[in-house]
Amino acid sequence: MYTIKNDQKLGVLEIKNADTYAKIYLNKGASLQELTLNDHEIIKDLSPLSYADTYASSILFPFANRIKDGKYTFEGEDFQFEPNQKEENNALHGLVYNKTFEVIDISSSENEASLTLEYNEANKYIGFPYTYSIQLKYIFRKENLELNIKVKNTDVKTFPFTLGWHPYFTSDNLFESSLQFDSTEKVILGDRNITIGTDNIDTTETFKIAGQQFDDCWILNSDQIIFRTPEYDLKFNATGNNNFLQVYTPPKENTIAIEPTTGISDSFNNGIGLETLKPGDSYSLTWSLHINSN
Repeated sequence: MYTIKNDQKLGVLEIKNADTYAKIYLNKGASLQELTLNDHEIIKDLSPLSYADTYASSILFPFANRIKDGKYTFEGEDFQFEPNQKEENNALHGLVYNKTFEVIDISSSENEASLTLEYNEANKYIGFPYTYSIQLKYIFRKENLELNIKVKNTDVKTFPFTLGWHPYFTSDNLFESSLQFDSTEKVILGDRNITIGTDNIDTTETFKIAGQQFDDCWILNSDQIIFRTPEYDLKFNATGNNNFLQVYTPPKENTIAIEPTTGISDSFNNGIGLETLKPGDSYSLTWSLHINSN
């Protein structure tokens, strides 16, 4: 039987059963800081690295990755985010990663646990003068995680957006782990990790991580990604039409960020993956994980 503990004082939700464990921090953008599926610990606390530096498992909205200088133009009007990545002078990872979400619904049964969490933005932020709501629904099962995101435009104007998720996964031996996905285009990043073009490539074959350091992005032909480790295989799937993959290796042993997104670096300026949402309309997307033991 799944159990859900809501520590309102700490703003932490814990989900447990015999082979599943998860921890969600409501005051860190409802991010999933720990995850065990089928007795495999696949997401761990990244300490001593801080959440402020890693954005671990954060939801990236209204933009994933970076906006150069925090500047963009939309429908003939210029906008300016305050750059929160000082060393590169970019706006980074959106606006909800540090917001506090409210619990809307919790349910549990023998086979799954479900949590619906929500943040409502009533203020018009500098650089993004729109109101919106964002709802997350986490569903935990023995071998699966589903994360459904629903964004609603509560403003009177249309706004641009991309979405991303920034989880870090652990492997007993990252050197012997690998990634498999279908892509024929890799994003070229210039100074300050801003997109300057794409290269034609072929990554239909599995490639070993083998000590490589990544901060790379690919345009996917399929929504499926497979992370293979000596202990388990993890399959990612996504709904939606725009699928991109960002991979990053942090200064933490046997840890890798595998980030599904709907846009790339500077999408608000280059338009790659950029979508718009009209007043009163909603957009939904589901990312799912499935684990197999090796």
